[in-house]
Amino acid sequence: MAHHILSPKWGRYYVGPIQMAVCYGVVIANALLGGQCLKAMYLVVQPNGEMKLFEFVIIFGCLLLVLAQFPSFHSLRYINSLSLLLCLLYSASAAAASIYIGKEPNAPEKDYTIVGDPETRVFGIFNAMAIIATTYGNGIIPEIQATISAPVKGKMMKGLCMCYLVVIMTFFTVAITGYWAFGKKANGLIFTNFLNAETNHYFVPTWFIFLVNLFTVLQLSAVAVVYLQPINDILESVISDPTKKEFSIRNVIPRLVVRSLFVVMATIVAAMLPFFGDVNSLLGAFGFIPLDFVLPVVFFNFTFKPSKKSFIFWINTVIAVVFSCLGVIAMVAAVRQIIIDANTYKLFADV
Repeated sequence: MAHHILSPKWGRYYVGPIQMAVCYGVVIANALLGGQCLKAMYLVVQPNGEMKLFEFVIIFGCLLLVLAQFPSFHSLRYINSLSLLLCLLYSASAAAASIYIGKEPNAPEKDYTIVGDPETRVFGIFNAMAIIATTYGNGIIPEIQATISAPVKGKMMKGLCMCYLVVIMTFFTVAITGYWAFGKKANGLIFTNFLNAETNHYFVPTWFIFLVNLFTVLQLSAVAVVYLQPINDILESVISDPTKKEFSIRNVIPRLVVRSLFVVMATIVAAMLPFFGDVNSLLGAFGFIPLDFVLPVVFFNFTFKPSKKSFIFWINTVIAVVFSCLGVIAMVAAVRQIIIDANTYKLFADV
């Protein structure tokens, strides 16, 4: 759309790089989360185990290395279906466990006060906005898929409504119940709150912890390979030979090398910088805010050219300006938080 509506340069040098950065950022974030979940499963079996987080990130990266070899989006259709089921399962499990723990007599003390000085609070607000943008940004996938066949407008609306329904059932259900149960101590990965830090015992049965983390690992691996696929498609359009068959040696070897290289790089970055919340907010600020909130209204004004005296022109212009400013501020806030955390944690930290 940017290529045809704005110009080929906008598509190639602005929108394209942002899309690819978002896709690769999601792969890195999922590798980190997958490693955290594997570590949680390990600690259920070996409470005094000595393995470090980066080792589990590498193990998860090995799983991605295998799944990344699926040749196309079409070949991922069953993984996508399983991903949705797993997402619903672990979200329901996390919400149910949070409610159960919150009602227990020995439940953690609920403190909803906002910590930090005024500067930290302000930057925290913009960080949160970027994370919310990342959450809602997932809606861009069913919207794009809906434009493949007519009627585009009706299918896009159905896809968007379905996406928001899933977001409410998963992200928001977990966020609300988790914050209610743990207050300001709620972590980015809510499962880590299920461990009582004082007694070093879980608030829920250990088999439940193991199972819900297993659901999460499998779902994260599916999401990672889906977001890796656009990068693969673009690179393979350059390195592959379209006159040869898909599974010919000429096409299989370059595909294996390039995909493996990108998975290895993502795994190394995830192991080095275990700051999931910071990565999430940076993704939202840099990628999802411009893609979801700025470009669509700009495209509308350029395509339909509403009168400059009309309400729709000015509301679109205001939305574009406000969210452009918000994206810049949120990016500064995300980078600031990464710098703060980098001073707290070392590379390959075991968090």
